[in-house]
Amino acid sequence: MTTTRWEKEAPVIRALVADDQAVVRTGFVNLLGTQEDIEVVGEAEDGAQAVRVAGETRPDLALLDIRMPHKNGIEAAREILAASGGATKVLMLTTFGLDEYVYDALAAGAGGFLLKDATFPELLHAVRVVAGGNALLSPEITKRLIAEFVHTRASWLPVHSAGDLTARETEVLTLIARGLSNAEIAGRLTITDHTVKTHINRLFAKLELRDRAQAVIVAYEMGLVRAGGESGARRR
Repeated sequence: MTTTRWEKEAPVIRALVADDQAVVRTGFVNLLGTQEDIEVVGEAEDGAQAVRVAGETRPDLALLDIRMPHKNGIEAAREILAASGGATKVLMLTTFGLDEYVYDALAAGAGGFLLKDATFPELLHAVRVVAGGNALLSPEITKRLIAEFVHTRASWLPVHSAGDLTARETEVLTLIARGLSNAEIAGRLTITDHTVKTHINRLFAKLELRDRAQAVIVAYEMGLVRAGGESGARRR
C-alpha cells in the first residue's frame, strides 16, 4: 500500500472544534476523526467554552465558527492565541464567502478561514495547512474578501511607513498581499525561490509578523495595496 506524504511526515494534529450548531460541529468532528494524522481533543458550543477547552487541552489547531454566542469566534481566537503564545493555530469557519468578519478574523491572528460547505478534501487541506503554521490565503480569497472589507471599512486607509524595509522587501510584501505564492513572486521578480524566502523572513522579522495572513493585513494598512488590487504607490 502506498504511504501518503502526511503519513510519512506529519505528526498527529490535535484539534478543537467549536460551533454552536450541533449538527455542523458533530459533522466536522466525525470527518476529522477518520484521519490517522488528526485527533479531535475537544468540542465547544460557544466561544467562551472554546477558550476554556483550549486552555485545558492545548490543541495544535482550533477550528472556530466566527458567529457563536457568549463570545464570538474572533474574541475566542484572540484569547486562545494569547494564552497559547501562538502555539495553537486558528482556522475560522464561516457560512458565507463574503462574511463581514473575515478581515477581523485575520487581523486577530487566524491563519485562514473555511466555508462550512467546504468539501472533505478542502477541510483536511485547510486543517493541515493552518496547523502547519501556514496561512490559507488563495489569490481569490485575498482579492474577493480582504480587499473588499478594507474597501468597505474606509475608502482611503492611512498610509503607514514601511519602516526599515528595503525596496525589494516592500515589493515582496506587496506581492504577498496580492495573493502570489513564493514561486509566483520569484517568477515576477526574476529571482530564486530561496531569495524570495530570505526576503520574506527578513520582512517578517522587521515587521514582527506571524504569518502571511498578518502580512496581508499590514500591507493594506501600510497602503501598499488598495481595494481592488490597486497599488497604493500609483493612487495619489
